[in-house]
Amino acid sequence: MANQTLNVRGMTCNHCKEAVEKSVGAVDGVNDVSVNLESGEVAVGFDDTKAAVEDIKDAIEDQGYEVIPTNE
Repeated sequence: MANQTLNVRGMTCNHCKEAVEKSVGAVDGVNDVSVNLESGEVAVGFDDTKAAVEDIKDAIEDQGYEVIPTNE
């Protein structure tokens, strides 16, 4: 089991939160996802033998949001 917190730009409302949680939750291997709108963070718990961080980022970006690299 792995945990990853991603910084995401563009989430502003509960619809955004629900869209990201639904999309990330549908990634095979993800078993926990939580969006914090105030901090712009998405915390994900996943089985790293089934899902990669890139799969999770793709799911977020497919919803129209930008995953911010940690060095920005």
